[in-house]
Amino acid sequence: MNTADLGLPVDVPSTALFTDQYELTMLQGALKAGTAERRSVFEVFTRRLPDGRRYGVVAGTGRVLDAVENFRFDDGVLGFLRERKIVNEETLRWLADYRFSGDIWGYPEGEVYFPGSPIMRVEGSFAECVLLETVILSILNHDSAIAAAASRMASAAGSRPLIEMGARRTHELAAVAAARAAYVGGFATTSDLAAGFRYGIPTVGTSAHAFTLLHDHERDAFQAQVDSLGRNTTLLVDTYDVAEAVRTAVEVAGPELGAVRIDSGDLLLVAHRVRQQLDELGATATKIVVTSDLDEYAIASLAAAPVDAYGVGTQLVTGSGHPTCSMVYKLVARAESADPGAPLVPVAKKSSGGKTSIGGRKWAARRLDEEGVAEAEVIGTGPVPAGLADRQLLVELVKGGAVVAREPLDVPRERHIAARANLPLSATQLSRGEPVIPTEYVQGRSGS
Repeated sequence: MNTADLGLPVDVPSTALFTDQYELTMLQGALKAGTAERRSVFEVFTRRLPDGRRYGVVAGTGRVLDAVENFRFDDGVLGFLRERKIVNEETLRWLADYRFSGDIWGYPEGEVYFPGSPIMRVEGSFAECVLLETVILSILNHDSAIAAAASRMASAAGSRPLIEMGARRTHELAAVAAARAAYVGGFATTSDLAAGFRYGIPTVGTSAHAFTLLHDHERDAFQAQVDSLGRNTTLLVDTYDVAEAVRTAVEVAGPELGAVRIDSGDLLLVAHRVRQQLDELGATATKIVVTSDLDEYAIASLAAAPVDAYGVGTQLVTGSGHPTCSMVYKLVARAESADPGAPLVPVAKKSSGGKTSIGGRKWAARRLDEEGVAEAEVIGTGPVPAGLADRQLLVELVKGGAVVAREPLDVPRERHIAARANLPLSATQLSRGEPVIPTEYVQGRSGS
């Protein structure tokens, strides 16, 4: 059963404290000033991609929807805020009734993005929108970083499947989110059972070196595993001597042996030797799985090796050197009063140092060339040009506080495959370079 579409809550009673204190002190100040109910538009975007990356991958959207639904200030949370004197009693009374009632639009999960892309747009009163900043950024920055690394690894792996096995290399809850994001980015399976339970991701796993070391002889360990899991299991062959282990593995399991796993050494050389040995022993259908601190570059270097699958841990769950996407959540438009009919006024940060923003509620579309390949990310305010009307990227995620776009995890996974395929071929190059398509801006009225 795929549980991703069931709207399961997070593993804590509330997501309301997954936030920074200044979100609440801004709320208190706005309540006192009478500006808290002004209609506002916040946008999530990044000013640049991580160094060397050609595109970004939107991931974590489904988790954001769960977090918004569970953003509730229950008695325990309110008691904590009161005890610490974080905010005053008026603000506590307002928080007690908090329910997000606005609208959220965004790039659908699995879509690619570029600098300036309005990845998510949150609309409602200033008070209800500002509180969501930290939790939204926390999820999108982490998950999108993992998904981008996964996508690069999947491109490097080609048709060979990838196994996510990084749970032991990160926080236990981050590991579940990382497995989910990796699946969106192109990984086939995970070793993390919590991710399998919660999101329906296929899980795999057999044994570690400890199982071999437990037994008096390597043959005894292989026999015990085959007796337990069947001949189609994967035997780990690099605890002692690889050639001897492969010979023993085939003797124990026969040519029906499912796979052997190599976790150390010169993987390119060892894989060739193991493939030759397996074929000579008649185990021509036995597959070879390699692990051992792989990243996209190591995977690419093994393209010519007789490898059937890759297991990736540390580099995946740390974003392969880029553990965040540097996304920000900025107010881009707000009304001049609390009157529901008051028009929106564009606002933007204009300070020096490269942290400027562009005001106004934005739309985004991807312009294609004559062959249907993406050639530009077009972002604008006001009316959408007729030629881009059917290429708009933002979709409605939340309407009037209700989630309207929850979907099974396989949908964003397939969406990403299609989105990446529509990019220029240079998108999959691992060499350093600029974003694979430029971002163009079309200025117009922000609209109301």
